[in-house]
Amino acid sequence: MPDISPLLDQLADDLGIDAISTDPAALAATSHDTWPVATKWNRQDKHPYQAQAVVRAATEQDVVTVLRAAGATGTPVTTRALGSSVTGQPLPTRGGVVLDVSGLVGPPVVDEIDMTVTVPAGNNGGELEDALNAAGWTMRFSPQSLYRSSVGGWLATLATGQFSSRYGGVEDLVVGYRVVLATGEAVELKASPRAAMGPDLRQLFLGSEGTLGVVTRVTCKIVPLPKERLLQTFRLPDLAAGLDVMRGQAALGLKPFLLRLYDVDEARHALDDEHIDRPVLFAGTEGEPAVAAAELEVLTGLATARGADLLGPEPAAAWMARRFDFSTVERQLDTPGGFAETIEVAHTWRHVLELHAALKEALKPFADEVLAHFSHVYTQGTSMYLILLGHAPDDAAATERLETIWATAMEVCLQHGAELSHHHGGGLARSPYSRRSLGSAHLVLRKLKHALDPDALLNPGKLGL
Repeated sequence: MPDISPLLDQLADDLGIDAISTDPAALAATSHDTWPVATKWNRQDKHPYQAQAVVRAATEQDVVTVLRAAGATGTPVTTRALGSSVTGQPLPTRGGVVLDVSGLVGPPVVDEIDMTVTVPAGNNGGELEDALNAAGWTMRFSPQSLYRSSVGGWLATLATGQFSSRYGGVEDLVVGYRVVLATGEAVELKASPRAAMGPDLRQLFLGSEGTLGVVTRVTCKIVPLPKERLLQTFRLPDLAAGLDVMRGQAALGLKPFLLRLYDVDEARHALDDEHIDRPVLFAGTEGEPAVAAAELEVLTGLATARGADLLGPEPAAAWMARRFDFSTVERQLDTPGGFAETIEVAHTWRHVLELHAALKEALKPFADEVLAHFSHVYTQGTSMYLILLGHAPDDAAATERLETIWATAMEVCLQHGAELSHHHGGGLARSPYSRRSLGSAHLVLRKLKHALDPDALLNPGKLGL
């Protein structure tokens, strides 16, 4: 571990002693996120990735001060906000300091003419959405972690939301942002509404997981709350038919806000009915009433033409009511020997059904249940979200099982040419596979890292860096 006492002495003068903590409890708390592997470590009082100090930033200038001082002393810095990552992104691999940016908060600034909202990066996403809703606006960005995650964290992890089939991911949400580089220089990246002055530099930091800079302020798009929302549930003859419905509506350019196709195993959970024997598709349209109705009519025609039965809006509505509920996984992880994992990948329409079969077959020896659904749709393909539930003799065995599940899933995806992550990012879980996944493109990432952070001090050990 590096000697960070010179850094802490300097930061105590610059930020005040209250901004710094070396308390063992604070260090332990920031050595875990919500990655199930890390949760199991925590239950065993294991902290394999731990900083030497936690430094809390309350302003962008605090971030500048910390990064300048870290650069001068060669101290690794791992940025952390609300810790909702599920892949180990904010865990420090080389000691140093955890830069806690959860204090970068403030009231949202809404521009109703240009339809944007600007907030400090540490703002809680759910609280921001609630404030917008009260004023008649919405981001329509809704990750399951909405009330547990920060706006800046969405950018750092290239997040997406449950309504992405209509509204897109964070790359479609963000208008601009401020980021502090490893050198302590603060820069603003924006396009209003679009710009062709060289590359779109905003894209450089989206998904960079704090390895290239620290996001401090974000401007996002907002739209008026939709006037109408319509829901329907379809039971399909088989998974291929369900995927064909999703592909067909994408080809037509429909924009349902909700499309979630469950395989039979997860459909039983989604409908709380163990007798379900066919895949189920939740669908929803929204916006102007006539447009929403027309889109649902076309979508219903696509589904029934492929042998679907209509189960009514109630199952989809029930899911909407519980869509932020993560308790099944949390309860399982909080049980001695219990384990649960979520792994989201993506592939093209041509290959995703084959990938589904291969992953289910490869993973079923390691879990009691292997569930899957498809929930983010694009013209070329879709995401696939796996949920694994099981029990091992104790927490140590559960940790080993989770590590085996990750290794198995990543190898299967690499063999099938699939994307290793759709929206949870790389973190520690996927870093060992980053170079194989990105192939020759990883050279570009390495060159960017060397240019922006030549001493490799920002969040080391992530993205294969």
